[in-house]
Amino acid sequence: MMIPTWMLVIAVLVDAANGARSQGDIQPCARINTSSTEVPLGSPVTATCVIREDCPLVIGQAVHIEWRLGNELILSSPAANESNRVSRIVVPSFNRTEAVLICCIQNCSQVVAGVAIRAGHPPEMPQNLSCQMNLTSETLNCKWNPGQQDTHLPTKYTLHTEIRDLNLNHTYNLPPEVHHYCIPRHELGMFIKIEIYVKAENNLGEATSEHIVLDPLSTAKFGRPSIVKIDVESKRLGCLKLTWGLSPREAWTRHIPLNFELRLKTADSDQWSSPPIPVWQVKLSKPVKEQCRLLHGTRYLAQIRVRYMQSPWSEWSSSKSGVTLETAPTGRLDSWMKVSRNHTSKNLNIQLFWKPSKLFRANTQNLSYIVSHLRGERRRICSTNEKWCTFQLSGRVRKVHLSAVNSAGKSHPTEIRIHQPKALKAIVDVTAVPHDDRSFLVQWTADVTSGLTGYVVEWKPLLKTDLCHIHFEIVNKNQSSLIISGSFEPYNPYGISVYPRFKNGTGLPQTVNAYLRQKAPSVVPKIQLKKTWKSDIEISWDEIPLEQRNGMIKGYKVFYWDENRHVKVVSADAEDRRVILKDLNISSSYEAFMMVSTFGGSLNGSTIYFKMNPFDAVTVVITVTSLGVGLALLIIAIVLICFSKYKKLNSNLWPVVPDPANSSIKRWSSESTQFTHPSWDNEEPNPICLSHLSFLDLPTKLSKEEDDIWLNSSEDTSDLGESICGSPFTPTYSGSNSESVPYATVLFSSCNDPVPDEHHVYLRSESTQPLLETEEPFTPKCYQNFAREQCFFGPCDDISEGEEEPPTVWEDFPFLCALAMNESEND
Repeated sequence: MMIPTWMLVIAVLVDAANGARSQGDIQPCARINTSSTEVPLGSPVTATCVIREDCPLVIGQAVHIEWRLGNELILSSPAANESNRVSRIVVPSFNRTEAVLICCIQNCSQVVAGVAIRAGHPPEMPQNLSCQMNLTSETLNCKWNPGQQDTHLPTKYTLHTEIRDLNLNHTYNLPPEVHHYCIPRHELGMFIKIEIYVKAENNLGEATSEHIVLDPLSTAKFGRPSIVKIDVESKRLGCLKLTWGLSPREAWTRHIPLNFELRLKTADSDQWSSPPIPVWQVKLSKPVKEQCRLLHGTRYLAQIRVRYMQSPWSEWSSSKSGVTLETAPTGRLDSWMKVSRNHTSKNLNIQLFWKPSKLFRANTQNLSYIVSHLRGERRRICSTNEKWCTFQLSGRVRKVHLSAVNSAGKSHPTEIRIHQPKALKAIVDVTAVPHDDRSFLVQWTADVTSGLTGYVVEWKPLLKTDLCHIHFEIVNKNQSSLIISGSFEPYNPYGISVYPRFKNGTGLPQTVNAYLRQKAPSVVPKIQLKKTWKSDIEISWDEIPLEQRNGMIKGYKVFYWDENRHVKVVSADAEDRRVILKDLNISSSYEAFMMVSTFGGSLNGSTIYFKMNPFDAVTVVITVTSLGVGLALLIIAIVLICFSKYKKLNSNLWPVVPDPANSSIKRWSSESTQFTHPSWDNEEPNPICLSHLSFLDLPTKLSKEEDDIWLNSSEDTSDLGESICGSPFTPTYSGSNSESVPYATVLFSSCNDPVPDEHHVYLRSESTQPLLETEEPFTPKCYQNFAREQCFFGPCDDISEGEEEPPTVWEDFPFLCALAMNESEND
């Protein structure tokens, strides 16, 4: 380490300020004597400060010398048998890598001398010296490790070489902190041994590394070799012939025997052969290597690497492929058959899957498969390059045969029995959990073990429906777990099923869905407002698509809050698609959002806003239904009443128009004129015939009380009396312009009774239909009603003389024309 600049500046200033000129030289006022300026770290340091007698700083005054090591004050004592201008100190342990020791006077206001002291360690022996020949640059590159401990002192490293056969020695001085060196080609012999070592030196000592003796070429690392081509020879089954070479810069080694290693792997494998195949003492002038005992009809990838004697291996060459000669397939195929009944016919639906067993050898690159009824090919069911086939067979077929075929021949057929499906459930529980990043651990429990021969574990990606993605593994009956490996992808669902196998068929499977790794769903379903009640609301949502779940749905949570930020949460299971928010305030607005959770994370959806309606749909429906039911009951009641009171209602709504010829007269009395009985024998009957007359026997003179009883009676008298036809009474009335009046019942005396002196009495009828009118006008008398007398025809007694008599409209009483009596006959 370097001494700080400020320390050196202080030392220079001390010498410049305290010096005295004598014959052009600068003499210091004091000097410090030390044992050494570089000492081992932690060792004691002794120093003595001597001030000159002629130093102008101390002439004529007492001197007290003080010491400082850096910023630290150090106690001292005057030296024995010396004046007060000499002082000595001992630093028992110098633990600083470097510091300035200062001698000063007058409370250190004046510095008279200073010296820089360094402390460190002697150098360690250089470690791990190694050299390697670079054939491209033709230099020998050496490097070493200076050691774990820092010396804290300037250390010099030198590299030494010695070629004893040529009596040549070289020393290479290295810059500070450099621990490697490249020896040029002209200073060494390529095939001559050379001795090399490294020496480290500083003021505290030196150290030398171990000596190594090497042949420069034996340290050379060759460049990456190359495989020129791979050939096969006819009738050489399972053999490949390789031709290889080196880079052009290394072509000068063509006559040097080299060692190389060969490694192979099949095209569908991920691992190279281990250990590599060694090949010794091969010259580049004969770069051909034949490798046999390989699989037939198989594509191989090959790589090589080379070295000279014990030199480092070169990098592996790039891969080169070659195919061995084909032979007929050998070995057995593992199969898995799924059988189901066809409900429209008596045939069986069959799905057949297969894969090579551990002993199967395809012996070709182009392999196909044949499924047939018999051993021959006359009844071929299917021929495919895939490892599955679907077909239908009659229920009477008991077995099929599976064969592998290539251009060199056909394998021995594998017999596969066809069993009817069994509705037997033997598996009660299946679990599948990730085992590592590429496999699942599947475990199951069997309930039925009698007749059990084994299990079939089947798995497939749920996002892919092609049968080519179905894989299976056959397991013996003693196993209850299996690790399945394959190209499983994280965040994608897989269906894993375990089938029990019996001697005469396959039972029902138990299936579980599994994820290799899970995370939060990609989407959150949009929540929808479905139904509302007075203070409740139903929220529903759609199911998340399978490809966007990213894991097993653990549940749903709906968070909602009102204007006061009072948050409430409603949870729903993974199978639910709706929740009900209860006890909502009708006058408040609400916000809500949904959170969907899997076993790998959660995701929040967007926020919706809603407000409760005071009249929800249910209330409206109930109200409308109640009103509808009430209205229907009212209509039914009215219809029933109408049917029960049909005659009365009919008479009120559609009154019977009286027939003047069939009028029913209860009582006829004239209040204005005397009635003279006509002569029945001398005159012809009136052509207008009353269809019905009611006669009442009345006394000659009614008393006032009796008259009032008749007039005020509210009973219906329309049916009193008897009907007569051909009445001789033909009263004649003239029409008037007065308003319409109700019909009246005319009360007559008996036909044989004498004519009374009183006026005729008119009883009002129930009908409001105006009577017919006649063309001859007449002036009737006042009309007497039950309640009161009204003057409809002619003058009344209560009309004053000065007033005009109101006009009477006879056309308003057309049916009275039928009751009109001839006025001349009355005369």
